[in-house]
Amino acid sequence: MDRKAQIERRKHKRFDIPAGVFVSCRPHGPRLGEVVDISRGGLAFRYYADKETPDESNELNIFLEEGNFYLNNVLFQTVNDFGIHQTPFPSVTMRRSGVRFNNLTDHQVSQLQNFLENYAIGET
Repeated sequence: MDRKAQIERRKHKRFDIPAGVFVSCRPHGPRLGEVVDISRGGLAFRYYADKETPDESNELNIFLEEGNFYLNNVLFQTVNDFGIHQTPFPSVTMRRSGVRFNNLTDHQVSQLQNFLENYAIGET
């Protein structure tokens, strides 16, 4: 078994998506970020933070910049959150967060499936 197969624990395939897909986290946000990749089980996004400790948000909205898609009130659990690089401003860093969706409703599952079918570019 190769190394990638040994460390891959995801249950769902991840998909690349075009630029312009965003998330907003609540209730302790607002934290706005751009989605990096997405699967049926969760997503990863990049965002700017003015602190090293991630906030305790537990709900997010996924939307397209052009307004053709909006999935709201998605419960999630943060799986990882880490700094990517420092910005020119000492108190601000670019971070990447990976989240797992929790308890999606049937309607949310349907919306997510529709999003993957219509906007996913390919597997990562």
